[in-house]
Amino acid sequence: MTRLALLASLLIAGVLVVAGCGGSDDGDSAATTAQTATAEPADFPEGNGQQVDTFAADLPEGPVFAPSTSVMRVGDNRVGFALFDVARKQVDATSAAVYSARPDGSDVQGPYVARKESVDVKPQYRSAQAAADLEGGDTIWVAEVPFERRGSRVMFAVAEVDGELQMGSSFEFKVGAKNGVPDVGDDAIDINTLTEADVGGDLEQLSTRVPPPKEMLRTNFSDVLGKEPVVLQFATPALCQTQVCGPVVDIAEQVRAENGDGVNFIQQEIYVDNDVNKGFRPQVGEWGLPTEPWIFVIDRDGKVVERFEGAFSAEELTAAVKQVQ
Repeated sequence: MTRLALLASLLIAGVLVVAGCGGSDDGDSAATTAQTATAEPADFPEGNGQQVDTFAADLPEGPVFAPSTSVMRVGDNRVGFALFDVARKQVDATSAAVYSARPDGSDVQGPYVARKESVDVKPQYRSAQAAADLEGGDTIWVAEVPFERRGSRVMFAVAEVDGELQMGSSFEFKVGAKNGVPDVGDDAIDINTLTEADVGGDLEQLSTRVPPPKEMLRTNFSDVLGKEPVVLQFATPALCQTQVCGPVVDIAEQVRAENGDGVNFIQQEIYVDNDVNKGFRPQVGEWGLPTEPWIFVIDRDGKVVERFEGAFSAEELTAAVKQVQ
């Protein structure tokens, strides 16, 4: 375990479990519309560059802040996160906002108000794994957090729980750290992805999803890169270190079927022969991924136009796909 081993130490087991109030089995209910923010910046205390101790003086201790995003750039960052208690049960927050500070507790910045996004899908796109993965709920919080320079920053959330604002735990990140993950505007890295033709039609070799997403296993990424738009997803529904891979592959399958005209969707598994003990597939290393899952939306010129680490909603992915159609 080399690069992806960071997942175990950086994103503690369970922190990527989706948080929320649970989903419905209604055919029209699932994950086609993002939930808007339930608060305004004025509903939260201002950071104003103060010390964390001063900022938190009147805030009771609150939920654990569990980010699903680990790679931070200089500039704007989409930060997905969950909120749960010390028993790892989800916290039913009314609203939430993210703040950042220096590791020494100075320079609190924020609030960056979060919105809720659904990670459920319509029943016809729900895999066998998703039922267990979504037991804890089917929404995540998402905030847009800016960073002006490289270096270490600490992030924490303030959430409204039972009518009062509470301060969540903190998490330290390296902003602008050198890594090989292609960013928006970068050239996508050319790799070969196996197709059903390479495995004699045995799709279980290509995907641990049940059932395998057949349409996402028909195209070799290298054959279409720089020629046609592509959505390339790195995820392993059955072997995920979190409970996110199953739901996000389902989301990609729904978006492909309903809004993916003219775009190739490809799922790439993480482990050789789908066996954790055999290490990572070479495609994962070539893309320099420190965590999983990831999904990249790539235009017909081979440029990355959007990327998501961890959980995302069908609406978020649909909006990104529309940029390359």
